[in-house]
Amino acid sequence: MGRVFSGAVLAFLSPLAAAQNQINMSPGVTEIGADIFELHMLIMWICVLIGVAVFAVMFYSIYAHRKSKGHQASQFHESTKVEVAWTVVPFLILIAMAVPATSTLLEVYDNDEAELDILITGYQWKWKYEYLEESGEPVAFFSNLVTSQEEIYNTDEKGDNYLLEVDEPLVIPTNTKVRFLVTANDVIHSWWVPEIAVKRDAIPGFINEAWTRVPEEGIYRGQCTELCGAYHGFMPVEVHAVSRDEFDAWMAAKRGAAAAQTQLAMQTLSVDGLMDLTGKDDG
Repeated sequence: MGRVFSGAVLAFLSPLAAAQNQINMSPGVTEIGADIFELHMLIMWICVLIGVAVFAVMFYSIYAHRKSKGHQASQFHESTKVEVAWTVVPFLILIAMAVPATSTLLEVYDNDEAELDILITGYQWKWKYEYLEESGEPVAFFSNLVTSQEEIYNTDEKGDNYLLEVDEPLVIPTNTKVRFLVTANDVIHSWWVPEIAVKRDAIPGFINEAWTRVPEEGIYRGQCTELCGAYHGFMPVEVHAVSRDEFDAWMAAKRGAAAAQTQLAMQTLSVDGLMDLTGKDDG
């Protein structure tokens, strides 16, 4: 109901409707994002109506009961009716606002039955992603900004995704409940991707949870939103939502690369150990 009402008002106020993407929050692509947007618009219009009513009564009282018309200030004290009215009416308004807000908040924090867990760790100034699965080779990698220093400092023309592209994006499957476990290694960061309705602080020593279910394929971009040092503006977030088959193929490739690196590291350790032993025997 709130979404229909707010949509009708925005359609009526065409100049505001044309600029709403610039001055208002975005509903994003997820169901929970739409619910948050609907709640935001509902509460905003309730506040607008309260403001209009209060100021209308105030301005009418100032105009209709002004001294120039012969009115004198009334003296009253401890009016029981007034006391009851300004206690009961705000209470009922708050209850009406609390019911949809609580329902949405419970949905936001419902991390149960996640199909995929991803640990996100903030560093100065990059992100590390670890896919937490019970079987298979572990998949973990760092995600760094790829915008060149030349474009940042020497070029007047900036790309369409200036400071928002990374070398290793986070890949998640569509129509899958993905739980994010967000923490940090050094200072406080904040992992924020508005289109998938996720924003969580990354705090050293703590793990904050969030979740999303992206219904459609696409590239969704975000940033760190907690001032975390000199290069705070250089640690973007890039999420690729792909089909389940494409995600499984990507995971298989990542596991294969991780297994090859592990095998190479073991071989290197074995060769180094053999050389150490040979050197000791020769001595």
